[in-house]
Amino acid sequence: MLQLTADKTQNLKEFTENNYAQASFFWSYLLKNKEIKVNGKRVGADILLQAGDTVQYYLTKKQSEKPAFYTVYEDENILIADKESGVNSEAVFASLCRERECYFIHRLDRNTRGLLAFALNRKAEQALLTAFKDKRVEKRYHALCFGAFAKPAGVLTAYLKKHAEKSLVYIYDTPANGAERIITEYKVLAQSDGLTKVEIVLHTGKTHQIRAHLAHIGCPIVGDMKYGNSAQNKAKNATRQCLVAKSLRFDLDGEFAYLNDLEWSSRFEAE
Repeated sequence: MLQLTADKTQNLKEFTENNYAQASFFWSYLLKNKEIKVNGKRVGADILLQAGDTVQYYLTKKQSEKPAFYTVYEDENILIADKESGVNSEAVFASLCRERECYFIHRLDRNTRGLLAFALNRKAEQALLTAFKDKRVEKRYHALCFGAFAKPAGVLTAYLKKHAEKSLVYIYDTPANGAERIITEYKVLAQSDGLTKVEIVLHTGKTHQIRAHLAHIGCPIVGDMKYGNSAQNKAKNATRQCLVAKSLRFDLDGEFAYLNDLEWSSRFEAE
């Protein structure tokens, strides 16, 4: 049993997804069997929590041990995690915080697998946040897409506008009111049976940039249920988004420069 305390008003499902990945994996099962207690009472619905409410999760040993992420690297300053699909970055952070001092640096979409960096002290936090802000972090993604790209490699530019209420972004070829310029670089790695595997480097890191930009040029990511092609996904029986934050490398200063010689790679493949 794991007991957690709500820190603000929120739905039980939202709280679970951001704090306990294993419980979110088995959400329907836990509700159906009333294996969650709120303030000591069993619940079978997605109720509204208030700050201070206690939530107890009763998972089986097998359920609680299902991996949500793997630790790729850890020292006294940073931890590199390799996140599973279907896991909120916030849930990885919450899990780490239950074991050690930890600071959130960046995030991945829930259904994107791959590498996340966390700082383990305040000095490392500042160094990593500054590196991300100054674009001194090299992140490479692998994506499996429907269709064929116009060239073996290229740099795509467009304009992205968020629609917060719909949790969507829209892509435009020309400047639009409220839209920000985006730059997405790609290189084709392999092609087969109407699918293309590409490596992506983001020169701007906007919300859903890779997914929306690739869909905009007619090469949606396989398994993407938000920006992808429903008919194609159904035909391929694709239920998992084939996007991986594949590699991560830093360009840091001072006492953290020792990390510059390291490059981490995800165990996951875009397939």
